[in-house]
Amino acid sequence: MNAWFESIAEAERRAQRRLPKAVFLAIRAGSEAGLTYRDNIDAFSELGFAPHVGGQFAARDLATTVMGLDLSLPVILSPTGVQAVHPDGELAVAQAAANRGTAMGLSSFGSKPVEAVVANNSKVMFQMYWSGTREVMVRRMDRARNAGATGLILTLDWSFSHSRDWGSPSIPDRMDWKTVLSFAPQVAHKPSYLREWLRSDTPVPDLTVPNLAEPGQPAPTFFGAYGEWMQTPPATWDDIKWLREEWGGPFMLKGVVRVDDAKRAVDAGVSCISVSTHGGNNLDGTPGAIRALPGVAAAVGEQIEVVLDSGVRRGSDVVKALALGARAVMIGRPYLWGLAANGQAGVENVLDVLRNGIDSTLLGLGKASVHDLTPDDVIVPPGFTRRLGSAE
Repeated sequence: MNAWFESIAEAERRAQRRLPKAVFLAIRAGSEAGLTYRDNIDAFSELGFAPHVGGQFAARDLATTVMGLDLSLPVILSPTGVQAVHPDGELAVAQAAANRGTAMGLSSFGSKPVEAVVANNSKVMFQMYWSGTREVMVRRMDRARNAGATGLILTLDWSFSHSRDWGSPSIPDRMDWKTVLSFAPQVAHKPSYLREWLRSDTPVPDLTVPNLAEPGQPAPTFFGAYGEWMQTPPATWDDIKWLREEWGGPFMLKGVVRVDDAKRAVDAGVSCISVSTHGGNNLDGTPGAIRALPGVAAAVGEQIEVVLDSGVRRGSDVVKALALGARAVMIGRPYLWGLAANGQAGVENVLDVLRNGIDSTLLGLGKASVHDLTPDDVIVPPGFTRRLGSAE
């Protein structure tokens, strides 16, 4: 089979063929009934374009900047947790992003240490949840800063809405041999996946989170860290401002869908906000992120940077988001499917698919640069936008 794939949909199909069922479903599933998961994707199809047939530009500029980072295309790899789809995990993702001239977010729940990830890509933003004591959070930030992380992402679009009634399997606390044997029937039907792990330094997925390890202590398990997060009182706006001040550099608040929250984020001094529903893994019934983007961008887009995360599957989706006020988009599942399908090369493939789609859409719209896009380039049907948290 040709290793190259021409669409994100094909990357997903190949990931499904390659991964054990439980691993694939853990990536794909959203919270509750999956209403927000589906609307994140379906909402893009409601938006249209009005293309030109003459006067287009022979070359298009896709480059932009986000949080002080120069990007060759307006796509950032969003932080995702333990990447058991491939033994190289975040190391392959970081190198792929570097090779394509873009940045990545490294989840504090990631499977590779921040020092090793930054060694593969100088444009790494470290992601944190509001979890643990302030002293613990400062130690984690200091470690990321010392490793060379260029920015901090505080994720708040993941709450206790964890129930999934449409396909997510149970996730083990740790990968001991008893657990490995319980998954053996699934893995036996995926020989290429099994070979990758047997040839790696870790013959089974490591479900620990090294970036949350305390000095001199072993890394906690994924669910050990999850338990710490669940027992930590949610962040207040004063907490957010404190964390931003402690970090002292570029700071993204991820998970904003309301105008009033966006304005509070400006008051807290953040550099950037991500309009995001955590890919449909937060409060189900929240409108797709692209529906909330225009209202948020109109309210605060001239004061701070705005990016979009959730539902992007095509280069044309990226263009729609940029036209409606985003500076860039962040992707999660698409690059995980690429990683599963073909390792580092698969992640690069995903970025190439999106780059080509962005470029061809700009050509059709008669734009020389992603910075030339405006809302007039997108056909927005009546009632599409959801201006949440606004009296207007």
